[in-house]
Amino acid sequence: MGPSASQTAVAATLRRRQQTRRLAGGVMAHLLLILVATLFAVPFAWLIITSLKPLNQVFTDPLVWIPDPIMWSNYAEALTSPAFPFLRLLGNTLFYAVAATAGTIISGAIIAYAFARMEFRGRDLLFGITLATMMLPGIVTLIPTYLLFRWLGWVGTYAPLIVPLWFGSAFNIFLLRQFMMTIPIDLTDAAKIDGAGDFTILWRIMVPLIKPALLVVGLFQFMAAWNDFFNPLIYLDEAAEYPLVLGLYAFRTRFGVQWHLIMAASLAVTFPIIVLFFVAQRYFIEGVTLSGLKGA
Repeated sequence: MGPSASQTAVAATLRRRQQTRRLAGGVMAHLLLILVATLFAVPFAWLIITSLKPLNQVFTDPLVWIPDPIMWSNYAEALTSPAFPFLRLLGNTLFYAVAATAGTIISGAIIAYAFARMEFRGRDLLFGITLATMMLPGIVTLIPTYLLFRWLGWVGTYAPLIVPLWFGSAFNIFLLRQFMMTIPIDLTDAAKIDGAGDFTILWRIMVPLIKPALLVVGLFQFMAAWNDFFNPLIYLDEAAEYPLVLGLYAFRTRFGVQWHLIMAASLAVTFPIIVLFFVAQRYFIEGVTLSGLKGA
């Protein structure tokens, strides 16, 4: 016997209630996301608005949300100011970011392969020690590290900023190892049977398969180097060697606080990273997701 009319009505009512709950939940989730996105977007919007204001409209009561007049010339003035040599600072930043990113990717891939695929005594212990280094605050190792680089004669150059990254980073090693652990071991075993060595397996088999993770590591490191303020402040002496972030700070302190010009220069410094993130967003999310949800 089929369901009665009353049973059918009850089932329909339950389905409508479930759909209503799902709809209400979706609306609440979207409202929450919009609220959080707005909180993050307002400072960036204020950065753009202030960069287009004349100086006398930066601090007013009430606030001026629409500049009058719109000062597009702020960008030209900021980026051509002798106090903020944008092209030279950009070249320094690109040199630092590209060299650091290349070292991080190459060293991370090699070390992660050793931990993921090579068998040797003490492998798990060494991997545990590598992960344990992430628990040390950077301020704890700052003084001995600085003394070491001063003894080597590297202070005042980019060597302390770049060379250590060519010897691996614990977080990136962990990320790449987790990604490599998702690759079937049969592929590497078959390559070994065919006579391939570890470096051949790494560069011809592993690297093509872990491109999303390598891209994530590269993006993390590139953005970290681009935004790095503390390390260049510690190790660089000459203003001619400053990256953009440090040059922006020097622009602020040496010639007073010209907030409209500082905001214009800040937007110029930030904009390339924003573009890079949105261009590589799909690969960024894919690499983080696959390496985070799978692994040993």
